[in-house]
Amino acid sequence: MSEENKRYYFNFSFFKIDPKWRWMADLAKEESAKELENILENAPVQSRTYSTLGLRNDADFLIWFMSESIEDIQETISKIYLTVVGKYIMPSIVYFSSTRPSIYAQKDRIHSFVGGLEAKKYTVVYPFIKTREWYLLPLEQRKAMMDEHIKVSQKYPQVELNTTYSFGIHDQDFMLAFESDDLNVFQDMIMELRGTKVSAYVKEDTPMIVCVKKDIVPIITSLG
Repeated sequence: MSEENKRYYFNFSFFKIDPKWRWMADLAKEESAKELENILENAPVQSRTYSTLGLRNDADFLIWFMSESIEDIQETISKIYLTVVGKYIMPSIVYFSSTRPSIYAQKDRIHSFVGGLEAKKYTVVYPFIKTREWYLLPLEQRKAMMDEHIKVSQKYPQVELNTTYSFGIHDQDFMLAFESDDLNVFQDMIMELRGTKVSAYVKEDTPMIVCVKKDIVPIITSLG
């Protein structure tokens, strides 16, 4: 199977740090962060790490996993909990999804993770659910509205989009991860997309979680 036709699972795991962590000695914190870094570097899954410090009250950092195996994701998270840092973190938000071909676009917008592209400075994690009425529309009508939607997004090449699907395996319908080096450009795109016909069929599209790309060691040592 070619790389572009492979199916992958995405897991977005957001964590909160226990305030007791801040009482640990600085040297112990750094060593513990490196222990976690070693787990991620040698895991059977791919991962990216992001800080949400000061941007959310329900999460301090994100580990975004990608793998062809659910079990490998579980194994990696289990090993994280066995580290020193793992004793001080709790999952606060978790999203789960998978890649699949789109019925609306000849080719999905870039899966930067799958394509091995370098991560941009910011990722906005964006789960959403469409209304039941959307799925009752004829397919050709949905395709026409999506064409309009896609054309708007193509006006913003500075924003890469990872589209994955959660139907039947998690609470939302879609999981989007927008990547950009400029949040203002991303915001402009979202505001323009609000004007398309498709947006009328979105039932829920929150939270929208801004994440800043950082390596895991500086993320952990920044937590106090």
